[in-house]
Amino acid sequence: MFEVMYDYLIVGAGIYGSVFAYEAAKRGKTCLVIDKRNHIGGNMYTERVHGINVHKYGPHIFHTNDEKIWNYINKFTSFNQFVYNPVANYEDRLYNLPFNMHTFYQLWGIKDPNLVLDKINEQKGNAEVISNLEEQAISMVGSDIYEVLIKGYTEKQWGKKCNELPKSIIKRLPVRLTFNNNYFNDKFQGMPANGYTDIFINLLKGIEVRLATDYFGNRDYFNSLARKIVYTGPIDKFFDYKYGQLEYRSLEFETNVLNMNNYQGIYVMNYTSSKIPYTRVIEHKHFDNNGDEGITIVTKEHPKTGTINTEPYYPVNDEKNNKIFLQYRKESEMLHNVIMGGRLGEYKYYDMHQVIASALNMVSKELL
Repeated sequence: MFEVMYDYLIVGAGIYGSVFAYEAAKRGKTCLVIDKRNHIGGNMYTERVHGINVHKYGPHIFHTNDEKIWNYINKFTSFNQFVYNPVANYEDRLYNLPFNMHTFYQLWGIKDPNLVLDKINEQKGNAEVISNLEEQAISMVGSDIYEVLIKGYTEKQWGKKCNELPKSIIKRLPVRLTFNNNYFNDKFQGMPANGYTDIFINLLKGIEVRLATDYFGNRDYFNSLARKIVYTGPIDKFFDYKYGQLEYRSLEFETNVLNMNNYQGIYVMNYTSSKIPYTRVIEHKHFDNNGDEGITIVTKEHPKTGTINTEPYYPVNDEKNNKIFLQYRKESEMLHNVIMGGRLGEYKYYDMHQVIASALNMVSKELL
């Protein structure tokens, strides 16, 4: 027999688990946080190398319209002013993102917003029934933008042809008839001055954390330690894949330290041609302009098919997978001592502010 030692066992030291642990501890609850990785922070983890905050699992830009969430996250670190305006590279020609008057001038040499709108409308077609992503995209932005800036990138990202992907993946494609390169329209936007890991250090201060610890390696033991479990891993794995494996897209990161000050002049460059195997190149130092002289660190991001043995990043929320997920969710709701949360526990693509909101919503139900 094992002794119950904690109010909550929290599986995963990412943003959902860390926010829940912080709020629970603040209310006098005892928590044990475990994570299979050797660091806190989940996919938001940043590692300082040569004075550069390296985003180990891809870049994260904090943005939200929710002032309460913005004020909340600012309790744990200070943020630099930051505006995200990446560039797309298609066959060695550069285009501003998101689609705006800079992009249209680069594409067509047109400076008049009304002529741009006419050009897009000419290319939209007259499809009465839209059945896939390709048709959806063309109906929204026309064929030129689709071919140059959407098709290759999307097919690499999802590992399927655009005419085989559901139209729901592209819910909206913003077209700005202004020279505004700000990728997000959100009121609040920034990058943490000391990297994202600093947030987690402050969230988990005074809370017991065990790293390099696999929940599934000794599940019965860990379950016995606490009255309730907050689980932020893949929901299908929790139930031993009994209804089938949920699909994810995974990522492979090719990172190199280069002996130069500046590789590409911008933090993110998307590669939209199908001829290039990676989707984007991240130059980490440009997020906050820190780093040693004569050194830069560059990461190429390669999407790949998720398997049981790869890290899951993007849920494939098509009809087939959503049906499977609903079976898992229904069963999880019957477990009164288990809370499922986060991108993997809820099988949902979340931005960071949405994960925090989800965790705080659960706190309000569970702890108040």
